[in-house]
Amino acid sequence: MTEPAEDRIFDSFTAALAGAERFETPYRHWFADRPLPGDIIKELQSVAFPVGDLEGVSGKRELHNDTRHYVDQANIARIPAFAALAHAFQAPRMVRAIEDFFTTSLGGTLLRIEYAQDAAGFWLEPHTDLGVKRLTVLIYLSDGEAHDNLGTDVFTEDKEWAKRSPFRPNFAMAFVPSDNTYHGFQQRDISGVRKSLILNYVTTDWRDREQLAFPEKTVSAR
Repeated sequence: MTEPAEDRIFDSFTAALAGAERFETPYRHWFADRPLPGDIIKELQSVAFPVGDLEGVSGKRELHNDTRHYVDQANIARIPAFAALAHAFQAPRMVRAIEDFFTTSLGGTLLRIEYAQDAAGFWLEPHTDLGVKRLTVLIYLSDGEAHDNLGTDVFTEDKEWAKRSPFRPNFAMAFVPSDNTYHGFQQRDISGVRKSLILNYVTTDWRDREQLAFPEKTVSAR
């Protein structure tokens, strides 16, 4: 009998955390390999949303909110991998495992997972995610030509470039947002579409409830 997808996601993600590499500079962050089961990654890679035209404007994702896609109620209903992700990361055992690993509290937050698609001309200014986000996990998906140079850029508290995360399918960077967790994406050539998941747990102050996996249900470790 095949193990349910939610169980396999839990096993894969917690195993990735157990083997994650931790860094303290310029702020505490982790690199984790194979956070999701291989078949889930393949299904996520094959999702075909329209890719928005940046029209020469970039720097912040919210500049193009009308072309963004999420693990929301509509997509959970029609994409099995999205449903599996939503239920796995909403589950108390996953919340508890994440809280224990990152030494943070997620109780009363809401699950938000964006399916990001970045194309030529995309860049992001350095930002911290501090505010309504309580955890950030970036899970990379695509493996197009030269995509190995498309990792997240990490900056110092003075917004000076410090390093770039590896970028390959089923690899993740994670951190607990604070006032110095500057990260972004310096503009560079993107061949095809750079695909990734942006997983956050956000407070109830989050206004765009339609983006959330379960808009009316906060998470709990119990």
